[in-house]
Amino acid sequence: MKILIITDAWRPQVNGVVRTLEHVAAELEAAGHEISMITPAGFFTLPMPTYPEIRLSLVTSAGIRRRIEAIAPDHTHIATEGPLGIAARKACMKLGRTFTTSYHTRFPEYLRARAPVPLSLTYTWLRRFHNAGAACLVATKSIANDLNERGFSNVTAWTRGVDHALFFPRDRKALQAEFGFKPPVFLNVGRMAIEKNLEAFLELDLPGTKVVVGDGPSRKSLERRFPDVRFLGMLSGEPLAQAYCAADVFVFPSLTDTFGNVLLEALACGVPVAAYPVPGPLDVIDDSGAGVLDNDLGKAALEALDIPSQKALEHAAKFTWDECARIFLEAGNKAA
Repeated sequence: MKILIITDAWRPQVNGVVRTLEHVAAELEAAGHEISMITPAGFFTLPMPTYPEIRLSLVTSAGIRRRIEAIAPDHTHIATEGPLGIAARKACMKLGRTFTTSYHTRFPEYLRARAPVPLSLTYTWLRRFHNAGAACLVATKSIANDLNERGFSNVTAWTRGVDHALFFPRDRKALQAEFGFKPPVFLNVGRMAIEKNLEAFLELDLPGTKVVVGDGPSRKSLERRFPDVRFLGMLSGEPLAQAYCAADVFVFPSLTDTFGNVLLEALACGVPVAAYPVPGPLDVIDDSGAGVLDNDLGKAALEALDIPSQKALEHAAKFTWDECARIFLEAGNKAA
């Protein structure tokens, strides 16, 4: 099958959307499918207001329509609701082409964290955007249920995977000594932005060392406010895996993530999770015993110290990129 994926989120961004699309494309190519991508690469872009790390493409639906016609895909997937996604949706509808979409980010909640925009207004726009597609892929059943209640149609739960060849346990004590971390070590990995609710983690009174891996618009202010926290910046590959493996507990304070790929990476490294009982953590951790979910995040972090690494490893083994790609392809076959 010739598959076209259109996304506003792409390298050099480092986030769950990019990681998911990279792995899905690789799995599909390995299975013999032909993958084409339309991304911000090759377009003039402008920095997104309040979040300059994200670049917004300057595109027209006519320009995207010509690209779609030239590629002539069997299946078109619109991954994001940004300028490229909006132009692609309009182009597909003009061409009479079916397409699927995906809902990666609780954009209404993110927008409201930055500006006084009513949730109902943003969800109305998103519902119109996604309901034009043959299927809307979402990360978890909780998010699927939420969107169904808001009037979204053709919603399909779409799991995530983890790279087990990279994320696996190393010698925790040796890595803590190498990094200079005083145990126990409480870690967070992710984008440093207001919607990630990082202060809820950084303000906790916990023993040992708090560590944050990542970058984003909030980083400088958080470094000033929390000088005792170890901020390691952006890491990838083996250095990132080692940072996970140096932790005793992975603390996930976000209230708005639709999934949280970092949860799986931590679990695959044998690190139990502490999080709030909200969509994302509720779906990933469930009743596995691989983490503690509590409205008291500090209590959850301390209780997670008692969870054996094996519990985390056993649960992480259930998540694969192969299954993620299978669901994506199944949705595409139905839409084609």
